[in-house]
Formats: sequence, structure tokens, C-alpha cells
Amino acid sequence: MSDLKATKRDNTSTGSNNKLRESGSIPAILYGGKDPNQNISVNKKEISMIINSDTFLSKVLELDIDGKKEKVIPRDVAFNVVSEEPIHIDFMRIVSGKKIILEIPVKFINHPDSPGLKRGGVLNIVRRKVELKCPAETIPDEIVVDLAGTDIGTSIKISSVKLPESVIPTITDRDFVVATVAAPTVIKEPEKPAEETPVEGAEGEASAEGAEAAKEGDAAKKDEKGKDGASDKKPEEKKPTEKKPADKK
Repeated sequence: MSDLKATKRDNTSTGSNNKLRESGSIPAILYGGKDPNQNISVNKKEISMIINSDTFLSKVLELDIDGKKEKVIPRDVAFNVVSEEPIHIDFMRIVSGKKIILEIPVKFINHPDSPGLKRGGVLNIVRRKVELKCPAETIPDEIVVDLAGTDIGTSIKISSVKLPESVIPTITDRDFVVATVAAPTVIKEPEKPAEETPVEGAEGEASAEGAEAAKEGDAAKKDEKGKDGASDKKPEEKKPTEKKPADKK
């Protein structure tokens, strides 16, 4: 049980609450039991040590309100949407003899003593919190699950978990599972087909050979055209030489 100092506050306006937050306090309310609701504030530094824990909303605290002590349990916390800082807390008085329904966190111990986990099994947590009906005097901080001796395929049910006296689950119509020790699952990715890697320089050599072949082809075509042109032309006929008549004497 943790002790927490609190101070009464009479002014509940928005401006007054903002001033409280600026000064390092958190506005809160205390309700429940026969006493009337009471507006209080708590020191932010003192409560910041436990407010972010999994057990905060099931943890019994003793509030010291200006010298008067009361056992309470936090029931709700409001946070600023931007800074995520706590801006308001609801506390409920614990009345002796009455039962409270709470969600109690589950804690797993002795992992190294589990044969199933040693052989590569996986702890599959089904419920991280269990809703219990508890007497106000015996509210557990956590439910302890012992993993010693658990093998692959083991289902840990609520009936095998040791609970404090007079503490019972709110689910009573079935023996529900809290966790299991499952076999390891190995997922193999399908093998990718080997990509054909071109030989270095092959592409360049092929293109160069293609270019040379094209050049040779063009040259061959030009030669053929030249030959064809030469064969088509007829040779020039030589004209007979005319003889001049001899001069008469």
C-alpha cells in the first residue's frame, strides 16, 4: 500500500484547476461510501511514480487528506490529448465488507523452468488482465502464473491459477484460458527464381558486332550496285576512220 498526500480544494472552476496543474498538482475527486464526494488535489511528482504502471487502477492507496487517512483505489485517469499528462483522477473509497470488481494484471514467472519454452516453444498470452470480484480488504496487486513444468501444448486455465481467498473471477460459466505454451512456428519465404545475369561486356560486344555486320552489309550492297551499274552500260562504239581522197597531180 502506498501513502499519498492530498489537499482539499473548494474552487472547482476551470481557471482554478489550470492554476493547480501549473503549480504541479492534479485535480481529483474522492467518492463512494456514506461520505459525500470530496474535491481534492494530489502532487503530480508523488503520483507519477505509479500512475503509468499496469497496476495503478487496481492498487490500494492510502490518501492523507489534511491529516485524515482513507483507503482508496483509483478508478479513472484523464490525460491531456496533446501532452499526455494526467489532468484529473477519480478515487473511490474502499468500504470494509464490500466487494469490488477490478481488472487485475497477470504476471508470469519461472520462464526458465518451462520445458516447453526451453525447447523453443512460445508463450501465447490470451489474457493480460483478468476481471475479478474482490473483497475490499484483499485486493491483489497482480495474478501470478507459474510456468514451471509447462510443456508445449499446455493450456493454463484460470482454475490452475492460485487466487487469494474470497477472490473469484467474474466469468463463472467456463474455465477460461489465460495462456498457452505453443509450438514454435517457422515461416519460410518462397525461393525467388534465379535471375539471368548477362555476361559482363557481352551486350556491348554483341552491339559492336552487329554494327560491324551492318557496315559490312552496306558495303557489300554498294559493291553489288556498282557491279550492276557497270554491266548495264554498253561500251561506246568506235566510229570508222574516214580516209581522205588522194590529191590529183
